[in-house]
Amino acid sequence: MGDLNARGTSSRCFPGAPQSVAEARRFVRAALGDVAPDVVDTAQLLISELVTNAVLHARTGVEVAVHVEGGAVRVRVGDRRPDREIVPQKYSPYAGTGQGLALVGQLSSRHGAAVGEADKTVWFELRPGPAPRRRSGWETVVPPSGPGRTTVTLVDVPAALHRASQQRRQALLREVTLAVAAGHDLGVPVEDVAVAQDMNNVITSCVTAALRRQGTGAQTGALPLPVPPDAGPPLRTLREVLALAEEAAREERLLTLPSLPRHRAFQQWLLDEIAGQLAGGAPTAWTVMPRQPGAGPSVLVPWDADQVRAGRVPTIAADERNRIIAANGSAADMLGWHEDDLVGRPLTSLVPEHLRRRHLAGFFSLLLSGESRILDRSVPLPALHRDGRLIPVRLFIQTQETADGRTVFVAQLSPRASAPGPSARPAGTGRAAAAQEPGRPSSPAVPRAAGDGGRDRADASALGRLSLLVDAGTALGNAPTLDEGLRRVGVILTQRLADWCAVDLFTEDARVERVSLVQRSPHGRWPEEYGGRLPPVSDTARGPLARALRGAGPLLLSGPPSPDQVTSPLDAHYLGLFRVMGANSAVVAPLRARREVIGVLTVARSGQSRPFTEEDLPLVADLVHGLALGVDNARLHQQTRNIAERLQRSLLPALPEVGHLELAARYAASSTTAQVGGDWYDSFVVPNGDTALVIGDVTGHNLDAAIAMSQLRSMLRGIAVDRQEPPEAVLHRLDLANHSLYREATATCVYGLVKGPADGPWELVHSSAGHLPPLLVGADGRTRYLEDGAGLLLGVDPGTHRPHARDPLPPHSTVLLYTDGLIERRDEHLDRAMDRLRRHAAALAREPLNVFCDELLIGLGADSEDDIAVLAARPAPPARPPV
Repeated sequence: MGDLNARGTSSRCFPGAPQSVAEARRFVRAALGDVAPDVVDTAQLLISELVTNAVLHARTGVEVAVHVEGGAVRVRVGDRRPDREIVPQKYSPYAGTGQGLALVGQLSSRHGAAVGEADKTVWFELRPGPAPRRRSGWETVVPPSGPGRTTVTLVDVPAALHRASQQRRQALLREVTLAVAAGHDLGVPVEDVAVAQDMNNVITSCVTAALRRQGTGAQTGALPLPVPPDAGPPLRTLREVLALAEEAAREERLLTLPSLPRHRAFQQWLLDEIAGQLAGGAPTAWTVMPRQPGAGPSVLVPWDADQVRAGRVPTIAADERNRIIAANGSAADMLGWHEDDLVGRPLTSLVPEHLRRRHLAGFFSLLLSGESRILDRSVPLPALHRDGRLIPVRLFIQTQETADGRTVFVAQLSPRASAPGPSARPAGTGRAAAAQEPGRPSSPAVPRAAGDGGRDRADASALGRLSLLVDAGTALGNAPTLDEGLRRVGVILTQRLADWCAVDLFTEDARVERVSLVQRSPHGRWPEEYGGRLPPVSDTARGPLARALRGAGPLLLSGPPSPDQVTSPLDAHYLGLFRVMGANSAVVAPLRARREVIGVLTVARSGQSRPFTEEDLPLVADLVHGLALGVDNARLHQQTRNIAERLQRSLLPALPEVGHLELAARYAASSTTAQVGGDWYDSFVVPNGDTALVIGDVTGHNLDAAIAMSQLRSMLRGIAVDRQEPPEAVLHRLDLANHSLYREATATCVYGLVKGPADGPWELVHSSAGHLPPLLVGADGRTRYLEDGAGLLLGVDPGTHRPHARDPLPPHSTVLLYTDGLIERRDEHLDRAMDRLRRHAAALAREPLNVFCDELLIGLGADSEDDIAVLAARPAPPARPPV
């Protein structure tokens, strides 16, 4: 057991191996003898953590000493690596690693560490009764700087993302170390694991100390790290070990899960920055790094549920358990719920039943593999209304990190004809990656050191002012909605000009609405009562906001509005905002467009920030000039989009009910252009009983194309029903009619007839005017493009001969008609795109037809730069009654 001396001390040495953890735990229990059971249990728990740390990080022999005196217990754990300082981390209870020192700090009566020339000792004391409630007294050892160290600068480090990535990195390395020590072959040499652990400890120690010096804000400007100049080779080893660990985690050979794409991207950037700067390269900010889908934006603030609830873009957030943790009123109204009723429900409550299995498979596949097909992509799919209706939406999902390192999935939902583009960002995010071009050096207006003085000095330069104006205009112009754009502008302004800002806009009914309220501090109070609709601008209003809404300003305020200016509810409301948010100065400036005031921008500084002065007024005037133009343009564009949306929805037909033929159709507007275009589908029953299938595409993506499309669709239906002629004859007549209306307009079209009695056999007779060939998918998964019957597109030569084709339709097969937006991608050969469609369709051959169509749009229609129309038909004999 060890030697027990007269003073009640027992000690024992253990090898630096995983089995020493269990042996040390048994040794402590035996050494404590008849000490109070709760003290013994706590001592065993804490000794497990400390010996595990020694085995993982010191990798030397471990000496454990236990001293008992009067019911109190003192335990020491020593190793022979004094150079490996302890690095306590602020890990959350949800983290799978890094809890050892935190547990010791919380559960012990006293604790500490001592470093000698040849050894290091960590100790703790336990006394009967509950541990005192206090904060942990651990101190991080600051790595030395100077001749023996090289300073590496990390620019724009998101603290929450760093914390989450660090937790994942340490969890992977811990699992690899234990697996290799137990004899599992992961393809990682034992010596490489040791080097990787040491290098990761160096990085962790450096970053932790640097973040502590700069405070606990959501972001850092420039983070200097003193690292060893010979860290290049160990960094390469660390990178290789992490890659093998990720592979082992994806193959479920480790207990931990692989990292999400965003965490892997940040980790790669971190290691590249250290290695590159050690080799003489210049720093590259995280915020300007190009992103792959799933890697996320350059978010600088942690997840904040209040930002979601305050946003007007329909937004829902879920945790890693697939549970809804936040939703705003816009999303709840769209789906028929109250936002409070949504919180706590499984996300599958909003997923149509025919897609739930797919949703769960995709969600858990993301967690198990670390790979995603829909993160950071605009995906068309249906959402489930509370009353059972399906709501066509485009879904844009991104991940964010909480302040304690957990992952949150934040999704924006937009009506299918009002889709966000790839640049969309969830509410609560920081400056968007689109606000700066990839590879562009960080703006000098961005603070690079802690404190407001650095921000003020940076923005005093002409270059800083120009950069601020450009970034604000870019953020507004690249946002999917006006509200999101103004929120992004607010984030930029609070990072580089003010401590908080607000934007108030006139509505169509001449009321005033606060559409954006952003504060710099991520921990500040979110004043929900000061958002939304404001009191009316009455004749008695005399406060600064009322004056600016009438066109006065920019107005410089040296503090909150004077109480003697409060002569109306609007004035009182504005004064209340200042009291809640705090301000030592502010600038209130009107937004003017087309010679009218459309709103007001308020920027304010508080606390120890340098107050605004007259010198700041020209910059604010330039800001509001650009913002007003952007707001006005966005509103005009939104009006056009709303008209186009209503028009497009009115043009989508209802499918007929045919007993022996199942029909399904989908339409999705482009994720990057206006909601209205020339794609269309149609299906109807002609008088002789045949079922017509139509798909077409008019050249163009504007209102003219939509008008031409609606006329072509109406003419084709009229000709087909009236004449009941073969498809090639109907297309010939349609071409003649089209030529008389639009001599220069061209269009593609497939017109087909499903023929056959109710119990079969069936055939498809079709003719194609320059359109992509229909795809026939057998019930067994075999696919074939129906390429016969192809002719010139409409509008080229109305007198041309048009061929037709006849193809049998086996029972339970699927014939798919589609437009090019489903498959075509820029810089990709059409053959490859069509082969991809065949493979996707074949995998879905036995799925219900609604699942078949939705999965095609999810798998192939994300981020499409063109409109998509899909029409599918599946013949099946009627069910026979039992004999």
